[in-house]
Amino acid sequence: MNNLFVYLEIEDGKVEDVSLELLTKGRALAKNLKCKLEAVAIGSHLDNIGEQVFPYGVNILHLFDDKRLYPYTSLPHTSVLVKLFGEEKPQIALMGATSIGRDLGPRVSSALGSGLTADCTSLEIGDHEEKKENKVYKDLLYQIRPAFGGNIVATIINPDCRPQMATVREGVMKKEVADPGFKGEIVTHDVTRYVSETDFVVEVIERHIEKSKVNIKGTPIIVAGGYGMGSKENFQLLHDLANTIGAEVGASRAAVDAGFAEHERQIGQTGVTVRPKLYIACGISGQIQHIAGMQESAMIIAINNDPYAPINAIADYMITGEVEDVIPKMIKYYRKNSK
Repeated sequence: MNNLFVYLEIEDGKVEDVSLELLTKGRALAKNLKCKLEAVAIGSHLDNIGEQVFPYGVNILHLFDDKRLYPYTSLPHTSVLVKLFGEEKPQIALMGATSIGRDLGPRVSSALGSGLTADCTSLEIGDHEEKKENKVYKDLLYQIRPAFGGNIVATIINPDCRPQMATVREGVMKKEVADPGFKGEIVTHDVTRYVSETDFVVEVIERHIEKSKVNIKGTPIIVAGGYGMGSKENFQLLHDLANTIGAEVGASRAAVDAGFAEHERQIGQTGVTVRPKLYIACGISGQIQHIAGMQESAMIIAINNDPYAPINAIADYMITGEVEDVIPKMIKYYRKNSK
């Protein structure tokens, strides 16, 4: 009762990174709340899920193993979570802000009347004082996300309804093993208790999954360009620099909207979230929508002709100048001084 639950996304028997990131964050939140961390795996052939998630500190793993539950369809997964949460009464439930999470989360929260905060960029535990009622709520989940087009950062709370539900995009949280030797408890459920035949009215006949050719989330170095690059031709400078230093090219939304780069390279609130070892921001002003997707980078270098650009506030190093002048010099000197 009153534990923290994470819904696991599973593809071909492997737990997706977004779920492992949520387990890492969930472990920290559960420790703060002095409660258990529980995970829910729904699918088929789930025998090795425990060994994948227990190192992240999962105390209890709920297994719902049935060949009809994979691949994901809305109705049976919703029925399982609604009934499980009704029995276990978690205080917090987390899932990825993926195509699955964005379909499943609202269905579950609506059925439970619990509310849901989507696309959170941070999750914390804190208190809230309701002055009109002279009441203090302890240990609430602070669900933090950009709002109003990214112009403000809103902290959303759910004082009365449970579970407090939130979705988080991949890459926002760190993925970190807590204890490689940790062993939790596995609870195997009778699936027939949670679903009915009508839940399987939709059958997946064929799936076609095309993986992205751009590995922007997994690369340690990103060279990203904004609208300040000026043109698609100038964007080629970023590709030249990336090829020279072994990086991947990213882009701001403004650059993508202008046709300078493909959408799959977009970084920010409406793109992907990254945390590389080195992030080189070229011609990017630094609007909050973009910063939300890259502010956790280990080191940030900003190249901009505006010394007062907002990106400079979070940059470790600033280079003030025209990108057309600076980037060729970077390429030249890197080639000259590298073996």
